[in-house]
Amino acid sequence: MVQVTLINYTPNPELTIATAARSSTSPSRVTKLRNELTPKQVENLLKRLLESGHLSPFEHASFTFAIEGISRVTSHQLVRHRLASYTQQSQRYVSLKEHGYVTPPTISSRPEFTAKYQQAIEAAHKLYSDMQATGIPMEDARYVLPQAIKTQLVMTMNARELLHACSLRLCLRAQWEIVELFEMIKSEVEKVAPYLGAELKPKCYRLGYCDEKESCGIFPTKAAAKTK
Repeated sequence: MVQVTLINYTPNPELTIATAARSSTSPSRVTKLRNELTPKQVENLLKRLLESGHLSPFEHASFTFAIEGISRVTSHQLVRHRLASYTQQSQRYVSLKEHGYVTPPTISSRPEFTAKYQQAIEAAHKLYSDMQATGIPMEDARYVLPQAIKTQLVMTMNARELLHACSLRLCLRAQWEIVELFEMIKSEVEKVAPYLGAELKPKCYRLGYCDEKESCGIFPTKAAAKTK
């Protein structure tokens, strides 16, 4: 089971973003601006920034997550978001004595494949363990491990990159596991930054149309929207 825990974040992240934004157009000292901003002013300012596309102030708030139980398939997708920091459990130094793995719902719902899938995972892990027992180093034995093997990592991402990542990964056409992961990330952010958390959503909600070749159905494609 995937687990996401917010283990650290910029204190008062929404106020920090708003203060940074206000400081660019005000002669007042930053500390004075920060102390004078009301919660409603913060919310209104964040709203204006998002609507205008002025997103650089969002880079001043960052969030650090402990992510556990995702497959290597999903961790490979995750690290493609380059404007973030990652520290992942090393298969060179950590022996995977327990072979936790992820089973896609499309496989678990097919009994004729579920057993074969489990057998393949277990056979790979047994070979992995047997090779280590004969002195083959972990860094070489790991070559037989499937991408379904579970991993854990720490990820730090600023609010601007979170908006971008969620705009892609919360799309219903994204792969199920990474959608599930970013739904949990969104939930963790909402606990400490409710307005920002609510804005973590697929890009179609901001665009008003789907810019992919095919739509999931929530919004029409851009071409279809033009014909209406």
